[in-house]
Amino acid sequence: MTTIENPNKKDWSTILKRPTQTVDDIESTVNQVFNDVKLYGDEAIEKYTLKFDNVVLESLLVSKTEIEKASIKVSEDLKQAIQTAKLNIDKFHRAQKTDRVEVETIKGVICWQEKRPIEKIGLYIPGGTAPLFSTVLMLAIPAQIAGCKEIVLCSPPNKEGKIANEILYTAQLCGVTKIIKVGGIQVIAGLTFGTATIPQVYKIFGPGNQFVTVAKQLATKYGVAIDMPAGPSELLVIADDSANAAYVASDLLSQAEHGTDSQVILVSTSKSLIANVSKEIDNQLNELPRKEIAQKSIANSKLIFVESDKIALELINEYAPEHFIICSKNEELYIKGIVNAGSVFIGNYTPESAGDYASGTNHTLPTNGFCKAYSGVNLDSFTKSITFQKISKEGLQNIGNAIELMAEAEGLQAHKNAVSMRLKDIKQK
Repeated sequence: MTTIENPNKKDWSTILKRPTQTVDDIESTVNQVFNDVKLYGDEAIEKYTLKFDNVVLESLLVSKTEIEKASIKVSEDLKQAIQTAKLNIDKFHRAQKTDRVEVETIKGVICWQEKRPIEKIGLYIPGGTAPLFSTVLMLAIPAQIAGCKEIVLCSPPNKEGKIANEILYTAQLCGVTKIIKVGGIQVIAGLTFGTATIPQVYKIFGPGNQFVTVAKQLATKYGVAIDMPAGPSELLVIADDSANAAYVASDLLSQAEHGTDSQVILVSTSKSLIANVSKEIDNQLNELPRKEIAQKSIANSKLIFVESDKIALELINEYAPEHFIICSKNEELYIKGIVNAGSVFIGNYTPESAGDYASGTNHTLPTNGFCKAYSGVNLDSFTKSITFQKISKEGLQNIGNAIELMAEAEGLQAHKNAVSMRLKDIKQK
């Protein structure tokens, strides 16, 4: 990891740049796949699955038999762990339910808001080097709580044309209605336009590589909503001398092993801690099965020394990390001061891994600085808020004149007439 001391503020944007390709490098490929899927449907899906995943599929759909066989192969210990995580995630997301909000804004005018589930949703579950069955929990559980009618899960197949047993087991456990063994740009296009096999959905959820992220963004041009721009994983840790260097290193490596385009950053007010963390990274890295992936990610990463917590906080809010760990004796300053982060982990005994799996919070979070404007996935992500109003005769008399004046001032006579006609009838009766 590159060590940087007291970077000048004008250089922050360069130092904090993510190791991602530009959209221009990716967009032409995504557009081509979208156009083909729109024209040729499943035929194009199969073509690109062969091209990108090097596999020929007999069927794009996962059968009930496949799910049953996969579930048998998942160990009882892991099933219990998944059940524990499911319970905590369900508990946290169920607590986010809100009641109908109703208010009489003026005598005779009642307004209220109710939430309704999004009927058709698509869940993208990354496969590749690490099939993320934990993401199934994070997306399918709140979808089920929200009451979504159609929950379509898509995940890239392995070389044998299969989805990981753990993903299939977790999907059926969480109420997924259909499973498609297709990934990448092509399945995002399939969910956008619909094919003979892949249902068209109203909103697409789930993280993925840079190609998937751009594909999701392109889907919005065709009227399909997305949860957020969520690309390669990232983590920033703020730590001082009160932190445990070995713990900090383990957290940094936990995100570095996600993929070669992941990024991890340590910001610290202690030079000695930075030195100790650097040594720990070297020691722990050698023991990792995914050492090669983590090494490439570490090459994209930084160890940054700053003089004060105030500077550190400003730099962190500028970076807007997906995951943010606080290991500082001044933790309250960071808790109160952080405004741009996806999910925050506080103290030496709160590893980021807890949020990835089983604490209860959702791990589907915005990356690439989008935390400045986007929230992570939550129960509301799967619902729409609909407003209602009911006005009595007295109510219309109370607000009618204000509506007439405003409509007339905007030159919208029909708007005024819609009120005036009613008021005239009320007066005559």
